[in-house]
Amino acid sequence: MPNDKGMRCGASKWMEGTGPDGEIVLSSRIRLARNIMELPFPYLASDSQTESVNHQLKQVSAKLSDELGDIEFLRMSEIPSLQRQVLVEKHLISPLLVKESHNSAVMLRFDQAVSIMINEEDHLRIQCLLPGLQLEQAFEEANRYDDLFERELNYAYDEQWGFLTVCPTNVGTGLRASVMVHLPALTLTKQINRVLSAIAQVGLAVRGLYGEGTEIIGNLVQISNQITLGQSEHEIVRNLYGVTMQIVEQESSARQLLLNEGRDRLSDRVNRSFGVLSHARLMSSQEAMELLSDVRLGIDLGLIEEVSANILKELMVLLRPACLQTEAGRELDGMERDRERARLIRQRLGMENQ
Repeated sequence: MPNDKGMRCGASKWMEGTGPDGEIVLSSRIRLARNIMELPFPYLASDSQTESVNHQLKQVSAKLSDELGDIEFLRMSEIPSLQRQVLVEKHLISPLLVKESHNSAVMLRFDQAVSIMINEEDHLRIQCLLPGLQLEQAFEEANRYDDLFERELNYAYDEQWGFLTVCPTNVGTGLRASVMVHLPALTLTKQINRVLSAIAQVGLAVRGLYGEGTEIIGNLVQISNQITLGQSEHEIVRNLYGVTMQIVEQESSARQLLLNEGRDRLSDRVNRSFGVLSHARLMSSQEAMELLSDVRLGIDLGLIEEVSANILKELMVLLRPACLQTEAGRELDGMERDRERARLIRQRLGMENQ
């Protein structure tokens, strides 16, 4: 049985502290897609060929153990389904890796800042996830692992097209850079649609909490590059960083506007949300995220005191179905999850015994 340290619902590095511009930027992620020359892409590969990818990665991991650090190789087929979903909810692996679990695997660093998906859409997807606006730092760390693997593996690379990947939109650098931002003030001031439209017009993608195909809830938005060909890695990272800083400035201005023109109304809103979270006995996931967004805004603006600013990041993971059931130690039906979600929120807010 694999070590369960990566399966527990807390303690991922991106959930700790705030990081630069952490009041608005919750996390920064870099992901590099890579494939091994002379082996078919995973969706075309035989079982023996995808197993060859696993074998090569395990050999590299053993050979470079001192340089890779404390990193564990976990076969998805050996991880219980609930714990696989926990990894998805913590943003350490993709939902696709769970679906492709026959010969897929993940290499997970002890602090969970680095995870390497194996036999997902591509042979390797190297990910670094850090708190706050740390795109450059995340790229440097992901690139360090990429360089280590490239010393031992023959990557599929073309002089004209760059790194070859399953999805044409990843061809070139194979790099996806993304930030998760919290934009409640732009929503309350009805500027959010204009801002998101402007982001799309400069070639960036806007998605929900768990990426493509997920809706935006709790005013949490993922913004990422769409172009990987024709730009260098540093250009992609710098472009997203520059756009993110503009979003930070606009959200900060909107927050100040709310304070200047409607402080009492805003204080009433965030404290009402705090009150509901503090005393509710049943809580759906969507309602929890919307109310937590208000509370986090109140904390950031000094309207709510003595509550950790990290509560939104912590609870946006802990309140998800797999984490709730893992912490409870058993499967829960819908009503039980709503009850446990409300209890956990009260506990985190210090209201469980009141």
